[in-house]
Amino acid sequence: MGIDLYYTPGSAPCRSILLTAKALGLDLNLKLVNLFEGEHLKPEFLKLNPQHTVPTLVDNEFSIWESRAVIAYLVEKYGKDDSLYPKDPQKRALVLQRLFFDATTLYQRFGDAYYPLIFGGAPITDDKLKKLEEAFEFLNTFLAGNEFVAGNNITIADISLVASVTTVQSTDFDISKYPNVIRWLEKCKSSLPDYEEANAKGVETFRQLYLKNVKK
Repeated sequence: MGIDLYYTPGSAPCRSILLTAKALGLDLNLKLVNLFEGEHLKPEFLKLNPQHTVPTLVDNEFSIWESRAVIAYLVEKYGKDDSLYPKDPQKRALVLQRLFFDATTLYQRFGDAYYPLIFGGAPITDDKLKKLEEAFEFLNTFLAGNEFVAGNNITIADISLVASVTTVQSTDFDISKYPNVIRWLEKCKSSLPDYEEANAKGVETFRQLYLKNVKK
């Protein structure tokens, strides 16, 4: 038994779960899924997740996907305290807002701009690039006067956004004009346990995919 994570290393959502597990001191049984060979479409995987997406977590027969739901679940069940996901309604609401911002704005806009380029060779349009830049301006503003995205303590919102932002950074998108983001990113890298293993290696995997498909 135990906790199985079906994942692919280059995926930012998958890496947010690896980072969360490290922060909680959890050992996951890692199950590599090769999307390019269609392993996520096999019947046995569809039984776990009919949406056939990674990451998918299976905790003693309980199956859950969508990375931000997964990391919240892990902290709720296995966290020694609520520091990563506060129970206070206002603090939790802020964490959730930042998580939803990552899912529906920053990471979504990155995917809209860069995935057609990386996986289909379609050029990035100016309007999509401006939307992504706007998302980083929002994040830069969130971090003004705060150490982390939802206050002065690290939470799962930071973990999710770290995975996203470092993925964006692995392309040719320049984040240097967002000083609060740069400061926050360095703070997160030094604060999160086993950052190199849980995130940096997967970021490099994504970068190599980007270079292979785009910088031919």
